[in-house]
Amino acid sequence: MQLLSPTLKEISLHGTKSFPCAIYHTRSTGKGTLVKHHWHDEVEILYFSDGEFRLEINMEQYFVPSEALYFINPGELHSIYTEKTSDSGEDAIVFSLDTLSFDSYDAAQMQLIQPIQNGKMLFPRCLLPDHPGFLSVRNAFLETIHSFGHTPRDETFLENGAVTDDLTNQLFIKSSLLRILAVLSRYQLFTPTEKNLDKRVEGIKTVLTYIRENYKEKIYIQDLAAQVHMNEQYFCRFFKKSIGRSPMEYLNEYRIKQAMRLLKETDLPVMEVCLECGYNNLGNFLRAFKKHTETTPLKYRNHSHEDGKSF
Repeated sequence: MQLLSPTLKEISLHGTKSFPCAIYHTRSTGKGTLVKHHWHDEVEILYFSDGEFRLEINMEQYFVPSEALYFINPGELHSIYTEKTSDSGEDAIVFSLDTLSFDSYDAAQMQLIQPIQNGKMLFPRCLLPDHPGFLSVRNAFLETIHSFGHTPRDETFLENGAVTDDLTNQLFIKSSLLRILAVLSRYQLFTPTEKNLDKRVEGIKTVLTYIRENYKEKIYIQDLAAQVHMNEQYFCRFFKKSIGRSPMEYLNEYRIKQAMRLLKETDLPVMEVCLECGYNNLGNFLRAFKKHTETTPLKYRNHSHEDGKSF
């Protein structure tokens, strides 16, 4: 389960304290959000064995029409959506660069690992099958997963991930991850940080955090724009370019997701759920809920309870 702090930072431990590296497979059975907006201090490598995905990373959207590898740098705000109506998923390795650090401070440590840790050097955004380094990186990625004792699409590490404390496994994992860095370095795919982008990304993080902390209250466009010191018109364009939805669309979507959670996990009356999620008018709440879920709150609650009993 993805645990987030109020600042959208993922607070789940990736791996163990002594070996901060874990693997994940996230699966969806229909079109929609696969991984919601979040960020973390670790590097993440994503592998899509086929296409029809959309990634949102910082200020950009990336469409994945076929097999691909994507790289998430430390601190980057990102989310994943599936465009498929059938079963689909992606595999990920999330690791701290401390895992690969060298006490000897050799060239790799000083010229690559440390600059990435300090935010001065970035992984490439993606690697596609037509790149000469793709097969080497993909093979090292898959070897990393196998070193955890799993295979891609293994049900045992869905969502919660897999970790290992086995010394031999850890050595194989380190060697595979270092091989990925070596291939990327060979093809000169690491790039210096673009400083101007960082400020815009921090602005989006600030706005999304404000929404998550205040969604129960009345929120106006001017409130959101004030968080990043922009006028309302410019802010709306800025937000839609970053997230792919207008500020109010995102706010309503977030409120409905919280309503779905309350309906599923509590026995609160629908009216109380409505008020808890920032809607002061039941009619507006019912229309918004139906628009996002294609059902009513009561039907959703009943269906959720029936699903829970079937396990």
